[in-house]
Amino acid sequence: MSNLSLILTFSLVLLSLALSYKEKLGLEKDMLIASTRAVIQLTIIGFILHFVFALDNSLITTIILLIMVYNASTVAAKRGEGIEQATLISFAAILSGLVITLGGLIGFQAIPYEPSQVIPISGMVVGNSMVATSLLFKSLLTNFQNKKEEVEVKLCLGAPPKEASINLIRDSIKTAMLPTFDSMKTLGIVQLPGMMTGLILAGIAPESAIKYQIMVAFMLAGAVSVSSFVASYWAYRSFFNKLAQLKEI
Repeated sequence: MSNLSLILTFSLVLLSLALSYKEKLGLEKDMLIASTRAVIQLTIIGFILHFVFALDNSLITTIILLIMVYNASTVAAKRGEGIEQATLISFAAILSGLVITLGGLIGFQAIPYEPSQVIPISGMVVGNSMVATSLLFKSLLTNFQNKKEEVEVKLCLGAPPKEASINLIRDSIKTAMLPTFDSMKTLGIVQLPGMMTGLILAGIAPESAIKYQIMVAFMLAGAVSVSSFVASYWAYRSFFNKLAQLKEI
């Protein structure tokens, strides 16, 4: 792709701007900021990754992964306002998903621990785990607000906090996990995922690209599941005080 072709694709953003202006959506500023940030951030990360890939240092790769997890956890925590230690919970949940799935891929010899493979794959894991954790926080808050009486009745009957809120926890986990599994159902039928498409555009044989995409689908399923369970079974405790009483939300 030439630089001119890339610049011309900005016309698609201009189309969005025009539609927003016409319908008075008020999104023009956000669109311009988002587009500018995307170009700047991707350009910077491109130079950084070129340097990191050439360096091929395991310690630096690990530090980059931890930075990715931390940034994702701060974003996810914004959905958990009202949940104590939301950032710490997000960090632990997302990191758990990354360690287990990435560790599995390396252990299964699907990929080596090299920055050129680990960083892009970890980006997909961390990004999807971040979205799942955000959905889980939002769902937990909504469930505890809307079903407060149900939980209090169970507490009055002698149920411990975990038992009293188990239905809310499970519902929140399902809410966090469903988008990932719904997406898996449509792979190859409704959508050709980014990784598979990118490999095919790069000249990789479709059958090889499919193998990588299947690996990614399984990887994301595992990561989202782990992150959702870790976050939910830690976060629900913040809705109760030391006397096992439900707090005001």
